[in-house]
Amino acid sequence: FPASFIVLKEVTIEKRGDEEIITSAEMPLVKEVTTTLREWGSIWKQLYVSSKKERFSQVQRLMWDLMEWRSQLLSGTLPSDEFKELKQKVTSKIDYGNKILELDVVVRDADGNILDPERASVISLFRAHEDATAKITERIKEEQSNVQLDHSGVSARIQSSPTHSLYVFVRNFVCRIGEDSELFMSLYDPIKQTNISENYLVRWGDKGLPKDIEMLNSLKVVFTDLGNKDLGREKIYLICQIVRVGRMDLKDTNHKKCTMGLRRPFGVAVMDISDIIKGKTECLWVTMKALVGDIVQIRKEYPHLVDRSTVVARKLGFPEIIMPGDIRNDIYLTLHSGDFDKYNKTTQKNVEVIMLVCDEEGKVNSICLGAGDRPVNEYRSVIYYQIKQPRWMETFKVAIPLEEMPRIHLRFMFRHRSSQESKDKSERNFAMAFVRLMKEDGTVLRDGIHELTVFKRSHSDSHKAATLMRSSSSVGGLSVSSRDTLTIATLVCSTKLTQNVGLLGLLKWRTRPEMLKQNLQELKLIDGEEVVKFLQDTLDALFNIMMEHSQTDDYDILVFDALIYIIGLIADRKFQHFNTVLEAYIKQHFSATLAYKKLMSVLKTYLDVSSRGEACEPILRTLKALEYIFKFIVRSRMLYSHGALAVVGDGLQDEKRNSVELLNNILEVLSRNDVGDTFQHIQDIVSSLLRTINRTVITMGREHALISRVVACMTAILSQMDDRHYSRYIETFSGTTDLVDFLMETFLLFKDLIGKHVYPSDWVTMIMVQNRVFLQAINTYADTMNHKFLDNNSFEVQLWNNYFHLAVAFITQESLQLQHFSPTKRSKILAKYGDMRRLIGFAIRDMWYKLGKNKICFIPGMVGPILEMTLIPEEELRRATIPIFFDMMQCEHNHSGNFRKFENEIILKLDHEVEGGGGDERYMDMRAHFVTLVTGLLERLLDYRTVMSDDSRNNRMSCTVNLLNFYKDINREGMYIRYLYKLRDLHLDGENYTEAAYTLLLHSKLLKWSEEQCTLQLDFQTPQSQRQLKESLYDTIISYFDKGKMWEEAITLCKELADQFEMEVFDYELLGQKLNQQAKFYESIMKILRPKPDYFAVGYYGCGFPQFLRNKVFIHRGKEYERREDFQSQLMSQFPSAVRLNITTMPGDDIKNSNMQYIQCFTVQPVLEIPPRLRNKPVPDQIINFYKSNYVQRFQYSRPVRRGKVDPDNEFSMWIERTTFITAYKLPGILRWFETTVSPLENAIETMGQTNEKILTMINQYQCDDALPINPLSMLLNGIVDPAVMGGFAKYEKAFFTEEYMHEHHEDRDKLMRLKDLIAWQIPLLGRGISLHGKRVTDDLRPFHERMEECFKQLKKKVEKEYGVRELPDTDERRSTRPRSMLRSVRQSICSLAGSECGTPTKTHPER
Repeated sequence: FPASFIVLKEVTIEKRGDEEIITSAEMPLVKEVTTTLREWGSIWKQLYVSSKKERFSQVQRLMWDLMEWRSQLLSGTLPSDEFKELKQKVTSKIDYGNKILELDVVVRDADGNILDPERASVISLFRAHEDATAKITERIKEEQSNVQLDHSGVSARIQSSPTHSLYVFVRNFVCRIGEDSELFMSLYDPIKQTNISENYLVRWGDKGLPKDIEMLNSLKVVFTDLGNKDLGREKIYLICQIVRVGRMDLKDTNHKKCTMGLRRPFGVAVMDISDIIKGKTECLWVTMKALVGDIVQIRKEYPHLVDRSTVVARKLGFPEIIMPGDIRNDIYLTLHSGDFDKYNKTTQKNVEVIMLVCDEEGKVNSICLGAGDRPVNEYRSVIYYQIKQPRWMETFKVAIPLEEMPRIHLRFMFRHRSSQESKDKSERNFAMAFVRLMKEDGTVLRDGIHELTVFKRSHSDSHKAATLMRSSSSVGGLSVSSRDTLTIATLVCSTKLTQNVGLLGLLKWRTRPEMLKQNLQELKLIDGEEVVKFLQDTLDALFNIMMEHSQTDDYDILVFDALIYIIGLIADRKFQHFNTVLEAYIKQHFSATLAYKKLMSVLKTYLDVSSRGEACEPILRTLKALEYIFKFIVRSRMLYSHGALAVVGDGLQDEKRNSVELLNNILEVLSRNDVGDTFQHIQDIVSSLLRTINRTVITMGREHALISRVVACMTAILSQMDDRHYSRYIETFSGTTDLVDFLMETFLLFKDLIGKHVYPSDWVTMIMVQNRVFLQAINTYADTMNHKFLDNNSFEVQLWNNYFHLAVAFITQESLQLQHFSPTKRSKILAKYGDMRRLIGFAIRDMWYKLGKNKICFIPGMVGPILEMTLIPEEELRRATIPIFFDMMQCEHNHSGNFRKFENEIILKLDHEVEGGGGDERYMDMRAHFVTLVTGLLERLLDYRTVMSDDSRNNRMSCTVNLLNFYKDINREGMYIRYLYKLRDLHLDGENYTEAAYTLLLHSKLLKWSEEQCTLQLDFQTPQSQRQLKESLYDTIISYFDKGKMWEEAITLCKELADQFEMEVFDYELLGQKLNQQAKFYESIMKILRPKPDYFAVGYYGCGFPQFLRNKVFIHRGKEYERREDFQSQLMSQFPSAVRLNITTMPGDDIKNSNMQYIQCFTVQPVLEIPPRLRNKPVPDQIINFYKSNYVQRFQYSRPVRRGKVDPDNEFSMWIERTTFITAYKLPGILRWFETTVSPLENAIETMGQTNEKILTMINQYQCDDALPINPLSMLLNGIVDPAVMGGFAKYEKAFFTEEYMHEHHEDRDKLMRLKDLIAWQIPLLGRGISLHGKRVTDDLRPFHERMEECFKQLKKKVEKEYGVRELPDTDERRSTRPRSMLRSVRQSICSLAGSECGTPTKTHPER
């Protein structure tokens, strides 16, 4: 393949247990785009075929976008912000495309990555599905309404939203200053000449990069809290004030003498952004974008722009809406201007103002120079050179905790700064000023401009000894300076600090309760803006007053009137945006459970007065506010009725929603890995709530708004339960009746949820996770049924019936039918969840076979469900479940002597299912296979039944082995084990201890060294772990091997047991016993004589034998000192009517096909196979002698033959014919005999020999009879030399004449030579036959003959090159005697090779 077409991709290797998962190392989003494009591509073609042009073009555009963006993602050259923006676009496009193509919803985390259901909790998955669906629905609505994000569209959206933000990305600052600088960016109204927002501070270094190099390419800010009034400003500027930090004058070159670190004004950059902020355009050169929404909303909708590193610069003032829970406590201070006398100096001072935030103990770190900067403990102003009236206009924020406000004051220090460092060091603060932020009445400093008194330091006292007193003009070392002034401006943005005394009195009514009535009455006089700013606190205060005076009605009317006033304020057009705030307060924050009584009482009073015709001044305002009054009443009554935490399943919808959400939040926290041990918490939830939630789901309608949340809650509980939770929960039931009721409730609930999912069909991830959780629960509850409700005394028919119907409903549900899904979706589901149909199908099979005699209760009721299950096109599942039908037939036949019910039901259901579209060709094949399987089983069972009444123990053993192998092949472990023990018993009756040991060893291999409980397979078996049973079996097996003198096998098992005792269970006492036993076995090997048993080949020929013996040869292992004659007599006694064959060669077809019984018996010699560990080592005879008659699979029989002219005086005319037999298994084994097999290589040799024999025979016939028709010879020769056949040996070359085969089968070297020799001999035979054919062929077949000759030449050339040249003797065809003798001689060379061990016949000495 051209190398230029190959691209090597990096991969990641993840280990899951012993399995390695190899995946591409591409970023997950690129892999998702690739998979999506493949899936969309196939759908796109289908759209074209079905002529859906509009949707075809739409999908085409989507795919083009994704392909372009994929190449951008792979380029790896995108900056981080552009990458995030592109990632957002890609995921949004994929989700939108999946929705319009009716594909599955893809759920993602906050970063846009696909959520892994293995790592995410059920609740987070559910919420992610909700969020994804909401976003996609909103996107589709936009598409359907053709709301494109053009200029007009953005403007319309901006005008409809109450809160807006401006996103600014600072790319670079290019200005040759040569010193550090500070950039203060803010929004500015040039008409009103006021700042709109607080500053965003960027500290820039003298090298042209940010001081914090990590902020490079991350200088992002969002100016938020902007309202429609701000957008309605005539002009808005983005200004950037540049402050240089360094020398007094840039022209000073002597850095050592200059004073450094002075803040000096440098310049201002201004940009008109009116159109940008109104959504009419976007800036291209400076990254700037108008965003709709507050900071929470834009972080959610624009995560690619606004992330955790984005700085938030708030508005200097409140947004138009202050939602409940929005807490802010910022004080903005502007250093406005000053006027300072030069006093004794010749020039004006270079004044620097130092501001400190102080409490009684000193400075506090509460000053923030700009958004994005860390708080500092002092502020130093910009220095203007020799200016008497500097105008700074610098704004910064003071952020002080609420409780610290009464103790805080701001201190301003004034100092002259010199450009020369030596002079600057001697300068001292020449004056100061201060201001308190909170007044004595508890209100905060009013907004606006404040002129502060400046105190001048006296020359006689030091500054350090000065004390501050506001009441004196000259105290200590300070005196009021009438020639110096300082002007500041303050702006308080606080939801906790008010500047209104009346409102403060109401909010803190408990401190002066005597003023409460006055404060309530004066609430109407307070400015509405101040009231709505503190809306939540004001409403809380009103309802607290009402609740704390519940025993009296002194304040009820005043509170009611105040409430009506506030509601009326919000109804005012000026504050209409606060309607949502009031709604949110009622739903989320209002908690006065008894307020409804007071409100209804006052309302009734007003209505009664008005109905009597008396004057009632508040009635009109009351009626206008009636909507919200009733909302307060209803909410209060609901809280009173049900409490803050309503029980799930009772109460109104809000309480249910709150309770479910609370429980879901708890479950989500408990699912995390960083919260410690959660076992008991989950156990408490399971014990108290699981059944309640189950019953809630049962009673709740499928159309209920909360049904999906409650089901998600139930699924989350089940998913976090482990086996211990289940077992403890089962133990909490008081009796079996209660437990049966719970299990039946659960099974019916699961069946209902599986049949009708509460989630949309495209929530595949949620549905599959629910299925996985349900599957675990079903299997766990099935174990409970096995332990508690399986015995005849406690058997619950309806419970088991519910289980089977649930399991079948689970396996046949539409969401698991993988054959209906696209290849992409199918592979995703298999990779994450596997095929759950197999798991539940195998569980159904196992549960069915455990029913025992109770199976009849489910016939014919379960025929239809099982049939429906077998129609699923999944081969493993079909193989596992189709045999259940035979079990049903057998069960009904045992019960009633026929299976008419089964027959009628399966015909009816099969007709119904297939007519409905079930089944396929493969199903028909598997049913046929099932019939064949049943036929095979019946044959074996009939053989078994026949021989069980027979006296022949050997025949019973053979039939038992046939049955147990059959059950093993069809994975019926219980039946397999049952017949293993039947075979064991037969061996023990015949004192075949070695064979009994090997039989039990097969059972032990099914067990693991684990504490897992064994399935009870046998009547005499007691409950125990697999380790206990395996240990017990090993002890029994070792004792059998000891009796059979197979100490080598016993030692192997002793070693395994010793390893378990030493390394796993640490039972040193048992370890010592095993080591002693092992030592005894070693000693026995060396000291006790073990006679070598003889081996006998036994052939059973004729149709009179049972099928399992007919025309087969077996190798029997004789007993100690057993002679062939004794063995043969015993063998013949088992078959009295059999005829003994006195030949040792294979009998002819006449004997094989006769209806009689013929038995052939002769001794064979085992071929020693020395274990690799003993080879080429000085091994004692006692050890090596064992392997001469044990662990053998090859046996030889040699007999003398005479060939050619017999010379009685020449002993070298004797030949030895050696036959090798290979048994199916090594001896000894689970039987004392095994059938012989023919290896593929021996079969090839035999086939080639027969082919050569056939050619030779036909040549003989045609030489002797000229009248024979030519056609049979033509067909034979052409069939061999045809290029497609190539002599018939091409397949042998591929199979046997390879280096790999020769390397793995050294012992077959002679056989390979034999096969090559046969192939080489075929060429002269074919040559003689084609020569004969050329002389006899007619003219019309001459072209055919010529083509055959051409093919033969090519074949001859190839074979003689590979395998050498062979020549036949020349003969005279006219003489009939000569060919016969020639053919007889040749036949000995080229045909009899198949029966000998060597490649070429060799003469040898007669055996003595």
